[in-house]
Amino acid sequence: MSEIETVIAVSHLQKQVLAADANNNQATLSILSDINLSISCGTSVAITGASGSGKSTLLGLLAGLDLPSAGNIALFGQALTTLSEDQRAALRLGKVGFVFQSFHLLEHLTALENVLLPLELGNNSGDLTQRALTALEQVGLAARAQQLVTKLSGGEQQRVALARAFVTQPKLLFADEPTGNLDRHTGQEVAALLFRLQHDYQTTLVLVTHDESLAAQCDVWYRLADGRLQQQEPSA
Repeated sequence: MSEIETVIAVSHLQKQVLAADANNNQATLSILSDINLSISCGTSVAITGASGSGKSTLLGLLAGLDLPSAGNIALFGQALTTLSEDQRAALRLGKVGFVFQSFHLLEHLTALENVLLPLELGNNSGDLTQRALTALEQVGLAARAQQLVTKLSGGEQQRVALARAFVTQPKLLFADEPTGNLDRHTGQEVAALLFRLQHDYQTTLVLVTHDESLAAQCDVWYRLADGRLQQQEPSA
């Protein structure tokens, strides 16, 4: 059996920022302290924690959208702290997808045009429109392909975002509160779709959520508190 590939490796990660105190003096605020984490190919990992605990900050660091104050992060075996912003973007291109709470769709484009974007930005060949249509079909929105996304419901918009995230068949997907703006029923439908696509494509999933029932569906669940990660035991 071949060795399981490590997609993300983190050691002694710290993040501090400067913030104004009550007297408007600059003070150092510690958000993350000594984070150690290893994520294997094809696994799903959830990170939960209270609002303001640093979940989204950690996700941004893991994705190379920001750099740590100290420690090391390797993405696909590349040390992110040694790469420029452009090099980090090139590393993500075609390999990493994102799904956000606020959908982050381009409102002046149709559902199809939004899904086409990552294909057009990457080094992709063949019938890109057909690939985008297939992705929309997988999320049940082929009939809405030519609709402006502003004409779609919140649940439909998040399904477009899922189609856009998976259309390049990424090795890794970061999802930041993907059901946070949806009602419970719609959120459950979107979550089921997310996990189905993740399983079908064997995509590594890093999920930040406040929803513990969603986190419990992942292979590994961490809780972030006081700047540190603690692994949760699976429920019986």
